[in-house]
Amino acid sequence: MLDKFMKGYITAALWSTTDEADQPLDKKYIWTDISVGCYERMATDCNKFLRENEKDIDGEDEQAGHDFWLTRNHHGAGFWDSPEAWQNGAHRRLTDAAHEYPEVHLYIADGLIHS
Repeated sequence: MLDKFMKGYITAALWSTTDEADQPLDKKYIWTDISVGCYERMATDCNKFLRENEKDIDGEDEQAGHDFWLTRNHHGAGFWDSPEAWQNGAHRRLTDAAHEYPEVHLYIADGLIHS
């Protein structure tokens, strides 16, 4: 079972990524369609980010996972655009922390999601 941070991260990844027909991945795929290698890389990044930023996340795990995906991939939303959700300047610290991670690009091969 996915923890809340990973759930938010994967949910954002699937709806913000499109396939070759320009359709969001979440229209045809779910988290169990993620290849083992891709899932392991996601889990490694999520666990590291969560561990390093636990104080600023302060129990908002699912939203933090969602914002981590969006921010690290430079989408038009993320930690930086919701200061009301992340108190005491945490939105800036979390944005900076997420930008330390490289962008991730998902693609479909052999019916599975890869990165």
